[in-house]
Amino acid sequence: MGRVNEEVEIKTGIITRYRRHPNGRGLVSPSARVHPEAFVSRTAYVESGARVGAESWIGPGSWIDQDAVIGSHVFIGQNVHVGADAVVGSAARLGSYVRIGRGARLSPGAVVERDLRVPDNAVIGAAPRTRLSPGSAPAGVAHAA
Repeated sequence: MGRVNEEVEIKTGIITRYRRHPNGRGLVSPSARVHPEAFVSRTAYVESGARVGAESWIGPGSWIDQDAVIGSHVFIGQNVHVGADAVVGSAARLGSYVRIGRGARLSPGAVVERDLRVPDNAVIGAAPRTRLSPGSAPAGVAHAA
């Protein structure tokens, strides 16, 4: 079965403790709330104060930063960073290598195609069908370098 708790050195001499989520075995801070029906990939991290809703899927190498909120039925691809205090609405889809800035807000059903960056404090997806892709990114949303 493997260890339930893990310690990770985040900076020289600073150790943070995580627990393994039962569904996917990803690393979850003890102060985060992840629904038991969510999937957290083995190499994904959910930081302190973050919340992840039911039936959401967090892909390998992804990082849900402090106090971020992930709604239910959200798909998060590989190597995605959801910034601190960001909110991703239910049924949103984030492609691989997406970067969501600190305090950004994505409406329910928003789709962000792979390799895009959403700036800090941006509000995306006023309509449930809003879709961001390389050819349709609004001002202030840049491609990943």
